Amino acid sequence: MNRIQRPFLYCLLSLLALVAAGCATSPDAVSRNPDSMAKAAEDFQTSGRYEDAIAQWRKVRESYASPELTTQAEIKIADAQFDNKDYIEAAASYEEFRKLHPNHEQAPYALYRQALSHYEQITGIDTDQTPVSNAVTLFESFLRLYPSSEYAEDVRNKLEVCRMKQVEYEVYVGRFYYRTEKYSAAVKRLEETLKKYPKSPINDETLFYLGSAYIRTGEKAKGRDAFQQLFAEYRTSKYVNEARKFLDKNY
Repeated sequence: MNRIQRPFLYCLLSLLALVAAGCATSPDAVSRNPDSMAKAAEDFQTSGRYEDAIAQWRKVRESYASPELTTQAEIKIADAQFDNKDYIEAAASYEEFRKLHPNHEQAPYALYRQALSHYEQITGIDTDQTPVSNAVTLFESFLRLYPSSEYAEDVRNKLEVCRMKQVEYEVYVGRFYYRTEKYSAAVKRLEETLKKYPKSPINDETLFYLGSAYIRTGEKAKGRDAFQQLFAEYRTSKYVNEARKFLDKNY
């Protein structure tokens, strides 16, 4: 090979190497592949790295690779938020999924988990009760729409828990009014509680404070009627003796 040919050969080999490098699949190209990103997101989620999973699922969603992969990413983002105990964000994501895909096969699951997102925010009786009312509304909606769902039994059980908490809160407020001598306000609150929750298991307490509040306001006949109902329907309640003592002292 002469001296003139050698530089030409070297240039040709270099050019071929560059072309080959360009044709090879780079790590960045792999990382931008939607299926690879989805696999990475699943791995993050399984290992409890929820923030990383959310970030990766968002990349999948924004890739618009296919409608199936996009909807999968949307529900997985909500799941990761829920598992990370970011319940406010999860509730919003599940709701958004239902708005975008009302007839999707995952719509019942999204509604169920949306309700659970509010249920998991329920705290004490002396705190904001908005999560309770939101959970009740969504659980009731779920049972209307999907009464035969695999989640229906759990929804019914949790709905009963929420309703019980609602009763407890109403009695708590009525008792507070009574103890602060706002007897008319106590009467109003406790009357409404009895009407709204006629089968509540703590209606013995409700009747006791209602009867006592009536008598404190001077409506002794109504107070005695409330106590008579307490005596007739809750004979073994501890509030029966309390009511008798109250009558002996105040009637």
